[in-house]
Amino acid sequence: MSRQITSVVGGSTVTGGDAHADLNPSDLSDVVLEYGGVDASAAKAALEAAAAAFPLWSRTTPWERSTVLDKAGSEVLARADELGDLLAREEGKTLPEAKGEVVRAGQILKYFAGAALQPHGHLLDSVRPGVEVSVTREPIGVVSVITPWNFPIAIPAWKIAPALAYGNSVVFKPAELVPGSAWELVDILNRAGLPAGALNLVLGRGSVVGPVLTTDPLVNGVTFTGSVGTGRGILDADAPLGRKVQLELGGKNPLVIVDDADLATAVEVLVQGGFGSTGQRCTASSFAVVTDAIHDRLVAAVQERLSRWTVGDARAAGIEMGPVVDPSQLAQDLRYLDVARSEGGEVHGGEVLELGTAGHYLSPALVLGTKSSDTINREEVFGPVVSVIRVADYDEALATANASTMNLSAGVVTTDLATATHFRRSSKAGMVMVNLPTAGVDFHVPFGGRGDSSHGPREQGFAAIDFFTTSKTAYTAPGSPRN
Repeated sequence: MSRQITSVVGGSTVTGGDAHADLNPSDLSDVVLEYGGVDASAAKAALEAAAAAFPLWSRTTPWERSTVLDKAGSEVLARADELGDLLAREEGKTLPEAKGEVVRAGQILKYFAGAALQPHGHLLDSVRPGVEVSVTREPIGVVSVITPWNFPIAIPAWKIAPALAYGNSVVFKPAELVPGSAWELVDILNRAGLPAGALNLVLGRGSVVGPVLTTDPLVNGVTFTGSVGTGRGILDADAPLGRKVQLELGGKNPLVIVDDADLATAVEVLVQGGFGSTGQRCTASSFAVVTDAIHDRLVAAVQERLSRWTVGDARAAGIEMGPVVDPSQLAQDLRYLDVARSEGGEVHGGEVLELGTAGHYLSPALVLGTKSSDTINREEVFGPVVSVIRVADYDEALATANASTMNLSAGVVTTDLATATHFRRSSKAGMVMVNLPTAGVDFHVPFGGRGDSSHGPREQGFAAIDFFTTSKTAYTAPGSPRN
């Protein structure tokens, strides 16, 4: 019998209704675990538990909050092998990538353990004699955290950790495909010393529990990572209510490769950025913009590199790419490849693979001969698919890169400092990489894009305080009583 997990509300387990099986995308006969999806009433109960816990948790000292996060971070790091194996098994990224993600989650928890202890206020003299002005940061209250399946422990960590560090209480709804990693993170944090209700886990369908977690009057803020359509729906519902909303909605990320690029660097930057984690990253290099003089050499070198690219069971040794996460994502990848062919693209790879076990295996796909107006270059595929646009020169490359409407990340490969500087300053993306894959960011700096990619304050690092707290300005007149 497979392992059973439950939702966690107010420190107690809550069983759900219909049973859901968490399947290993590398081996569909392997049931990782099972859980019962809860209904809207359980989501409401989780919000009530968070609201009840908020007064106590928000008044704890920074040291108490820091201690909880640091203890949790230490456990995550100590269990990196175990948790990485679980993550690879239920999500499908390779074991080294999965372990790396777990380590990142531990680092995030420890970073915000430190951030909880940092001073975040100001004491100022007023323009009026004798009056003092204090500017302080206070937690916003109950925060709904809704996360995707592609980074099942790192993204929850970078939302939950700052929420808790700054004194908020949390209701966390993970993606249905990856409940195991979510449950482990919540269990670790709760055992680290959180009071009951400060962190609640709701396992259920987004269509059932999502409206409660985003529109209920008890919610003070919503932080969501997922599709543009769902995110815009959350914003439309919450904006009239005046609550804080933070959205990370995806990216259509260009990698510009110019004539003077080092060929070996360009190949690895494109391949790792485009096909790492099966291309299932919002920061993936989903299309390459390549200048004419280097185009043919680059394409040939990339094709040769991909001919040696190994696809297989995520937990097998020597594998460079695991399976696509589930049947619907695989169907979406194949549909975009069909559309690319119909619009004149030349597809190399992109074949469904039959390997030793039944899984959602797809070979990496390189789509040549595309135009910037093609669907493959305008919409997010979210799979191991990279399209290539051939342009005359750097100026055309920059204009083509900036035509994206989901401006999350962008990159350039060049050996010329002037070109690198110009691209860094001229790119419309929220994050810019020079001679590095567009995917891969540090945990202590802001994360986010522009256009349709993001809404609200940036995530991660020192920027996280902007969303999870609100500013209060207080004036003290001469002779006012002091404690």
